[in-house]
Amino acid sequence: METQELSWRERGRLWARLGIRLALVALAWLLLMRVGLPLLSLLMPFVLALCAAWLLNPLVRTLHQRLGVSRKLTSILLILLILAVAGGLIVVFVWNIAQETAALAADWSSLERDLSSTLDAINTFSQGVFTLLPEQVGLAAEEALNGLGEDLLTWASDTLPDLVTALAGGAAGLASSVPSFAVAAVVFLMGSYFITADYPRLRYLATHRLPGPVRNLLSEVRAAAVSAFGGYVKAEFILSVGVFFILLAGFLLIGQPYALLLAFLLAVLDFIPILGSGTVMVPWAVVDLVTRDVRHAVELMVIWGVVALFRRVGEPKVVGDQTGLSPILSLISIYVGMRLGGVLGMVLGPVVFMVVINIIRLGVFHNTAADLRLAAGDLWAFFRNRPANETNSKNV
Repeated sequence: METQELSWRERGRLWARLGIRLALVALAWLLLMRVGLPLLSLLMPFVLALCAAWLLNPLVRTLHQRLGVSRKLTSILLILLILAVAGGLIVVFVWNIAQETAALAADWSSLERDLSSTLDAINTFSQGVFTLLPEQVGLAAEEALNGLGEDLLTWASDTLPDLVTALAGGAAGLASSVPSFAVAAVVFLMGSYFITADYPRLRYLATHRLPGPVRNLLSEVRAAAVSAFGGYVKAEFILSVGVFFILLAGFLLIGQPYALLLAFLLAVLDFIPILGSGTVMVPWAVVDLVTRDVRHAVELMVIWGVVALFRRVGEPKVVGDQTGLSPILSLISIYVGMRLGGVLGMVLGPVVFMVVINIIRLGVFHNTAADLRLAAGDLWAFFRNRPANETNSKNV
């Protein structure tokens, strides 16, 4: 269909609408960065309490309807039960992680010696491979590998101890912030109880005080956010927990030192899209093969194979088609998230992308997209017809 040039009156209205919408988007972004994020950090205990109440509400409602127990009593009993179970598990887990981290720091000198011997073995193996190459190529590759090995050893000797020291300092700082954390925890528990007990009334007041169009828009945005956070994140969390227990069981069976710490770190890596435990375990097994530790390499590959099989079988059933992101969009979201928020941004980047995509699919920005297409067509028609108009004016 051929585009038509708009009249100046229509063009003015179109660009005024686009300007107002872009100004509102810029204002919303500015308020989010300058006011929203600091306010969210300040009110985080109440935000977490609201999330906890939202999760507990179906169970509280079921117990209240079937057993006739009051919502207040059901809410406080459930919160105390979950607090006892989750708190106990977290304490045991953190205690064991801290013990393994302390043992790793104490055994650092022997780890450096093991790393040095591993690099020597890799160097010996590579020299045998380089003899099969042309002389100049082999010498250049050998020099590059030697330089890489020296840089890696220097980095491990200088940087990693500083990292362990920084972690210890962070743990000390965390210990010093226990009083403020305790106050925030008490506020969270009290907020969870009050919001869960009065959840139906609070939800009614929050929804029926808003105008109809605003309520419908917020309902659609909420559905899109729940689809991303409640679907994809929950599914990936379940899979990562399964991967953690598989790795932990495998490491314990083969007698791998620091099994809990390694399983936890690899499970966190497995949670990040595109990346996974194989990005560490496969190179680890290759290094074991080079150093002729064939048994350990086979054990690592068997564990990784079980993890890959678990994800291959479980991902379609648990995750399904929750992401809606192509691999390139996943990669872009991970990179942008890493640049903006570090490791946490890498995890949340794809989730934010999914929320935005789901909101766009709902048609929230349908009018804006239509205006952008209309503006592009008008510009194309304007510049296409411009030379003809100028020629006609000259002939006259």
